[in-house]
Amino acid sequence: MNSFLLFGLVAFSVPLASQGEIAAGAPMRDAATHEELAARAASAKDPTATMTQVVLAADPSVVNKPGDLLSRSDILCFGEYATLVPKLAILHRPKNLESRIGFQTGAKIQVFSEFLAANRGWISTVEVSRAQAEGNAPLPVDTEKSISKSPYIIVATYQGGPISMLPKKSPPAPAEAPTRKP
Repeated sequence: MNSFLLFGLVAFSVPLASQGEIAAGAPMRDAATHEELAARAASAKDPTATMTQVVLAADPSVVNKPGDLLSRSDILCFGEYATLVPKLAILHRPKNLESRIGFQTGAKIQVFSEFLAANRGWISTVEVSRAQAEGNAPLPVDTEKSISKSPYIIVATYQGGPISMLPKKSPPAPAEAPTRKP
């Protein structure tokens, strides 16, 4: 036990670094005082002073506020069940089936896929691409002809769910090429 005590005294009595080594190494500086730090902070430029304020014409949260779900939907109803589809999703409405568009009192809301499966006798769907739904690509001519002649209500779908069909966008006018002066 005496050997451990002797080793501990020798190991901890050796100085880690002499005063000469500290002076030869990195220079030591005094810690900054509160007054020096306050002076530095006061002289620093405020980054918000150069910022300009953005002025909005109208509050986007108010302008772009969507209406309620019912105002943005068409309702298909038959018997005791009804379903919601987005506005502009119904591509064809035969005159004899107009009475099935709109809510009937007492009808229970059903998911579109279940409602479609139960009402295949008078509803049909047309699968469209995203570009077609956005109005960037037209429907094929033969599809448009078959839709117009169909005895069913036709609903546009994208990946199996109903989707609005925006009006076709007109192609942009061709830009004139700049002319060179000789």
